[in-house]
Amino acid sequence: MSLKQPEQKSGHIVLPGERLGVIEEFIPDSGTYVQDSVIYSKIVGHTLMDLLNKRVSVYPLVNSPITPKTGTIVLGQVGNAQTDNALVRIFKVGNKKISGVFGGIIHISDVSDRYITSMNEVCKTGDIIRAKVLSEKNQVFHLATQDRNLGVLYAFCSRCSTLTNLDRYDLRCPKCGNIEKRKIAIDYGTELL
Repeated sequence: MSLKQPEQKSGHIVLPGERLGVIEEFIPDSGTYVQDSVIYSKIVGHTLMDLLNKRVSVYPLVNSPITPKTGTIVLGQVGNAQTDNALVRIFKVGNKKISGVFGGIIHISDVSDRYITSMNEVCKTGDIIRAKVLSEKNQVFHLATQDRNLGVLYAFCSRCSTLTNLDRYDLRCPKCGNIEKRKIAIDYGTELL
């Protein structure tokens, strides 16, 4: 008489390749795979044995990847500033760097409370910007910089590409003396990247 191998129970931590059950008893769900009618864990995680629906799944033990979400503050680099919008490559969510590449767009109507005629008054290509995520449509994050703590954190001279310094309300290039206009964040130049 052979003893049956004990099956996993809900909440147990499993490693990839650990046996969870057989397809005659359960329907394999997320985080699992089947080999020779046996259900195994595909990932490191917690098991969930849904006895009512006869499903077995494994939920990741590690936190899900960091992605921008509506309402979060992000940092990004302006890739292209046009007349009425700017494209942004997001590289930080909150204070955490992200490994993927996310694209954002800032429309001129979401920049400032005052009237703006062109996005060139707000940001230029290469600038580092802090913005708030308004929404996500078609995997593009719609951003805004209307609050005082949002806007350009680091700007580069449009003549010689040198990092500009804050001089009262304007940005001055220390190399060529060019004066730049941007919608700057209240803490311009202090954010650690």
